[in-house]
Amino acid sequence: METNLEQTPGYGLDKYSESAKDRIREAFGIPDAKVFFLVGGTQTNSTVIASMLHDYQGVVAVETGHIGVHESGAVEFTGHKVLTLPHHDGKMTAEDLRAYLEAFYADGTYEHMVIPGMVYISFPTEFGTIYSKTELAALHRVCKEYSLPLFVDGARLGYGLMSEANDIDPKELPELCDVFYVGGTKVGALFGEAVVFTGGNAPAHFFTTIKQHGALMAKGRLLGLQFDTLFTDGLYFRIAAHADRIAALLKGIFLEKGYKIYIDSPTNQQFFVMSRQKAKELHGKVRFEDWCPVDEDNIAVRFVTSWATTEENVLALKEII
Repeated sequence: METNLEQTPGYGLDKYSESAKDRIREAFGIPDAKVFFLVGGTQTNSTVIASMLHDYQGVVAVETGHIGVHESGAVEFTGHKVLTLPHHDGKMTAEDLRAYLEAFYADGTYEHMVIPGMVYISFPTEFGTIYSKTELAALHRVCKEYSLPLFVDGARLGYGLMSEANDIDPKELPELCDVFYVGGTKVGALFGEAVVFTGGNAPAHFFTTIKQHGALMAKGRLLGLQFDTLFTDGLYFRIAAHADRIAALLKGIFLEKGYKIYIDSPTNQQFFVMSRQKAKELHGKVRFEDWCPVDEDNIAVRFVTSWATTEENVLALKEII
């Protein structure tokens, strides 16, 4: 509201957007990085992937990867196949990636197939799990051997970097991938994501590609102002750490009540095994997600905290369950 009557250029060329880009470069220790603001996560994933692939290439992801499951085929809509590998609690391993690539190029007919052109992972994963520095470095090494850019979906990046289980410093992340994005939508912003190409590797005319994919905001000031605020005085990281602390409190409550953990997540997404009857009773009182079947009588459920979740919210949940 305070900036509504300011006369600023559009499309992210305003002073707030420029300041936000500088703050993001500083936070991740990459002064030469190219930073672009897009309106949402699905647009970001499909735009980045389409811009980095030839028309005959696909993107490698685990079978639970967001781009292959929960984005309505947005990547395939751009003409690029999602090539899937098995997941390990949501993560891709360097061993699986190497085995896939070795087998692919050992096949004498591989030129008749969709050729892997890049690798996609999310941090945290769809199961709230995170890669260790060793795991991510191993993946990146395989990618470099095969000249495949490694793209990190950071829709929930703050919650991963601020997890007590994380051993990757924000300034180390650019050394372990080729492009990542800083999720704003899920971490404090009203909307928006910041794509970061780690240095000299942004695709040609990426700004044009953003517009072509419907991901460019004419009033870019609204994106710049949000990220400028989030990256002032470490706000982005502080509010993400809060969500992780609240999630740990929530986990403790469920364990105290005798529930079993479905997947042990160190971030803001928590997964528990619950009887179908109990889940049915809770719906309507609490907002959560039925994740997947466990057996005939039980399902896995997902509870998610955010930067805005209060301790009072979680204590109220304790009384309800």
